[in-house]
Amino acid sequence: MEIYTIGFTQTTAEHFFGRLKAAGVKRLLDVRLNNSSQLAGFAKARDLPYFLHELVHASYQHDPRLAPTTDLLDDYKKRKGDWSLYERDFMDLMAKREIERLISPEEFEVPTALLCSEATAERCHRRLVCEYLSQYWPNVRPIHL
Repeated sequence: MEIYTIGFTQTTAEHFFGRLKAAGVKRLLDVRLNNSSQLAGFAKARDLPYFLHELVHASYQHDPRLAPTTDLLDDYKKRKGDWSLYERDFMDLMAKREIERLISPEEFEVPTALLCSEATAERCHRRLVCEYLSQYWPNVRPIHL
């Protein structure tokens, strides 16, 4: 099961939507806690459904259950926390929420990309979501666009 991931910072709209289209993504699953910030530019939740439909022929869905809590995010970003602690705490949060039961593998039969803001997946929770799900679902293969 392929699960794509993508970030919108440090890229152009052309490159962002082009990567989604080239990968054959048909559903963008927004895993950001705050998806309406003015800093999001072309990736604001209000605009994404239109752009995705028109440019990629894909749907948009927001699922904050796959996002960190405000406290967890603030500890890491605003208070310059340690990535390894953030990683551990986020994985614990996913376990506590039991996301492997809240969403089903069948939802990913449609080519799906997890969206967050980070330019790369290396230090982003979208990668951690894939790693978490791979513990419960067979054959999860993340593809970071």
